[in-house]
Amino acid sequence: MIDVYSTATPNGHKVHIMLEETGLPYRVHHIDIGAGDQFKPDFLAISPNNKIPAIVDADGMDGKPISLFESGAILVYLASKTGAFLGRSDRDKFTTLQWLMFQMGGVGPMLGQAHHFRIYAPEKIEYAVNRYTNEAKRLYGVIDKQVAKEGYLAGSEYTIADIATFPWLRSWKNQGVDIEEFPDLKRWFDEIAARPAVQRGVEVLANLRKPITDDKARDVLFGAGQYAKR
Repeated sequence: MIDVYSTATPNGHKVHIMLEETGLPYRVHHIDIGAGDQFKPDFLAISPNNKIPAIVDADGMDGKPISLFESGAILVYLASKTGAFLGRSDRDKFTTLQWLMFQMGGVGPMLGQAHHFRIYAPEKIEYAVNRYTNEAKRLYGVIDKQVAKEGYLAGSEYTIADIATFPWLRSWKNQGVDIEEFPDLKRWFDEIAARPAVQRGVEVLANLRKPITDDKARDVLFGAGQYAKR
């Protein structure tokens, strides 16, 4: 059994979708990041960077329990454990990993900043809004060209690179993007969104997600509460 410590954010959705796709048994534990659950000692013991998601697999591949944080590492682990969605040959695997790194190093951080400065920042800084909105559009363009050429990000088959990237594009409106301007990306997006496992994965913990409207949650996520020494 895999214990998943998470919430309904794009990084959480990645792991929820992967678990649904693979059929691995799991139970989910809600980490209320607006309330500061991510700073509790028990969670920090498995996720020292105080970010969701994290997992504990009681049946690690060496027969011993293993805990993991960082969504990309978790996806690689689950793909390795099941032999699914990573690629068949070594060449396929490295191609998948480069597009997974593209998501981890580019898509996630840049679209996260677009969300922050467009939606959550207490003051609208035009330079920041324009910078991250334009970068979001550039990244959408990269994806659009890649899936037009290959079908999926890492080639002709659906992989963890697609699983990792898809949840970040669900909020394209908040990122200042018109998805209709990227027709091949939209085709890819709609195809993934129609997968039953994806539909189940994005619903995990979704009923517990709260809008960030109160000062306490803002402090925990973006203010002094986030940066307090622990």
